[in-house]
Amino acid sequence: MYSALLLTVALASAAAWETVPSPEQYVEAPDFYQYLHAPSHHRQTRQLHGSTFFNSDKTSGFNARLPFASTNNNVFSAIGGANFDANRHLSSATYGLALDNKAGHGLSLTNTRIPNFGNRITAAGHANLFHNQNHDLTANAFLSRNMPTIPQVPNFNTVGGGVDYMFKNKVGGSLGVAHTPFLQRTDYSANGIVNLFRNKDTSLDFNAGLSKSVSPFMSNSKWEPSTGFTLRKFF
Repeated sequence: MYSALLLTVALASAAAWETVPSPEQYVEAPDFYQYLHAPSHHRQTRQLHGSTFFNSDKTSGFNARLPFASTNNNVFSAIGGANFDANRHLSSATYGLALDNKAGHGLSLTNTRIPNFGNRITAAGHANLFHNQNHDLTANAFLSRNMPTIPQVPNFNTVGGGVDYMFKNKVGGSLGVAHTPFLQRTDYSANGIVNLFRNKDTSLDFNAGLSKSVSPFMSNSKWEPSTGFTLRKFF
């Protein structure tokens, strides 16, 4: 059944290639999940803050978080962001809500709009496993409901998770995996981060990583490198 369904999707995508991305491109489209679960963003903050990033493949984006309510232990925030492709065209726009706990735990619910394709609703969470003056270890997980507007492509799910580690807020890394049953596809990622500069309201990071997608419909699956810079501002 999967094979027949995938063949239908492939034929439909090929016929509309000039105007409509493939389901694989839809899964690859970035959303706010990556920003929410960057290693340096797990600790609770009551400040308005945002970030912008630039990658070696010429993609870029910006994200923002606006706290609007808080208790002694929790902060509720409105979140949003946008990502752009190498030609500076909008590739996705995201908005949603986030809850952060002072112990380093959190939840979020976001909607990502991808032009010419559809929407993705993502429920995500992270839990701090260990934190002291030198070390921070956090686990995260998400579930996305992908809702293409193309009649030939049904709604489908992507589920994933990973772990993030930071040492003295200076050097860290993350491992992640995501699986999309509809496409019989699994995505792996390994990333490192080095803080180049930090003061009370500005932080500049260098990021480098590897990613790989595995599927019976992908003949050449190899690790793809990426690098980039992320600038964060706190107000």
